[in-house]
Amino acid sequence: MTIKVGTLPGWRDAPAGYVFAHIDLHTGDGAIIHSRSTPHLADARWHATTVLGVCRDGKVAIAADGQVTFGDMVVKHGARKIRVLHEGQVLAGFAGAAADALTLFEKFEAQLVTWKGDLRKAAVELAKEWRIDRELRRLEAQLIVANEHDILILSGEGDVLQPDDGIASIGSGSPYATAAARALAGHTTMTPIEIVKEAMRISSELCIFTNEHITIFSLPNDNDTKGGVEE
Repeated sequence: MTIKVGTLPGWRDAPAGYVFAHIDLHTGDGAIIHSRSTPHLADARWHATTVLGVCRDGKVAIAADGQVTFGDMVVKHGARKIRVLHEGQVLAGFAGAAADALTLFEKFEAQLVTWKGDLRKAAVELAKEWRIDRELRRLEAQLIVANEHDILILSGEGDVLQPDDGIASIGSGSPYATAAARALAGHTTMTPIEIVKEAMRISSELCIFTNEHITIFSLPNDNDTKGGVEE
């Protein structure tokens, strides 16, 4: 079930300060779709912040914090930014507008079905669609997608990036999370779950848009919960 706040015939006709929002009551995810803002709101941005993935030794883990801010105001502490796709075989995390990310998740999962779970092929085909489709080009989100063997970043420009070291991050805390993860991966024997957990903790101490409410999913799934372990 969803609620749409602000149902004027056209959002451009809305008065200053009027906001169109989309909120998913099942997950609690939400994002401003359009706004006619007063000056102090016009400069604000939604931040669905740090997401970090590590793939090594046939295992992968993706972690994300739960904070969502609008300008200098924290509006949510426990947002869910990771999804399990393709019958638990693929993990995906997002940074950006939640509504946009959900659209991309649906498109990406459709590509996974078409290409029978081939992560790279599905990512490339989504990137092509992202570049060509006028509506998709307007979506403001980035994705990290991964299986047990590969991890990829899908950028807002429709690019597909595969990190050489198996470490991928997006969002405002990305530089801190990446630096910490690389140091841990290069000088310890920690597992992907341990690396993302510690690197995200460090990132949360440095990035003001990242909190300590960390969710982690991993593959292969060693627990009873389908799609990985969640912390």
